[in-house]
Amino acid sequence: MAFKYIENKDIQRDFKNGISEVEVLPGNFKGHHHYKLNLQAGATYIPAEKYSDKTVIYIFGMGKGYVCTPENSYNINELAFFIADLDGGDYAIHAVTDMDIMRLVVDMNDYDKKIYSECHYRLPFFASVSNCPEYVQDCKGPTTHNWMILPGRNVGRVSLGVCHVFGQEGVDEGTIEKGHTGVHQWNYCIGNSDFKLKVQDNDEITCHGGDWSFIPAGLDHSMIPSAPGKELYYVWFEQYTRKESPIQFIEPTEAELNDY
Repeated sequence: MAFKYIENKDIQRDFKNGISEVEVLPGNFKGHHHYKLNLQAGATYIPAEKYSDKTVIYIFGMGKGYVCTPENSYNINELAFFIADLDGGDYAIHAVTDMDIMRLVVDMNDYDKKIYSECHYRLPFFASVSNCPEYVQDCKGPTTHNWMILPGRNVGRVSLGVCHVFGQEGVDEGTIEKGHTGVHQWNYCIGNSDFKLKVQDNDEITCHGGDWSFIPAGLDHSMIPSAPGKELYYVWFEQYTRKESPIQFIEPTEAELNDY
């Protein structure tokens, strides 16, 4: 399993009625389908399918709009997140300005369904980043801000968070992290991001808003602003490697590392 990366400019859009939905890095990981969803101002997106056995997460990275359900309307004025109901609830996304969105569709295995039935966030779930709790992690820089959006074991074995900082002269900001065998990680760059991503022995690349990457479990990685004043802003999305009992500090089996 290898590090993969696609720049936003290399994602081919296919607009119909102001909507483009294109899978990015298809076949990247079993049980996962990730889509770049772009809406032009005035367009309304209604999903073609709803699921009772898949976690569906929307990351509203750029632009303004709102999500409507039969019960509520949620304004999108900043980085925001929506998790669809597993019971087939209706919803629609309306774009006030052009929007750049990631739509993540993840199969739930028997263990996911079991822990979901025991305890879970009430769905549908909506959150704006400014309303989420901040956390501190030893692999992050001294003024790097981190927000926890979705802890693991709430809608299956996936979790979600945010990292944001501007580069400072002489300060190691951003993320410098040893490989974590407990989780695979995907990253959605947002804002005016201009930061360096280095994964193990791969070449260093420069990330910008809209880019998408995958870091397999176990690979050392760093994400550091390209220069003082440059922005690092990304959403991390993680999947526990263990198919059951997702405790990060238990080494997964080889089969678990290579299978959902």
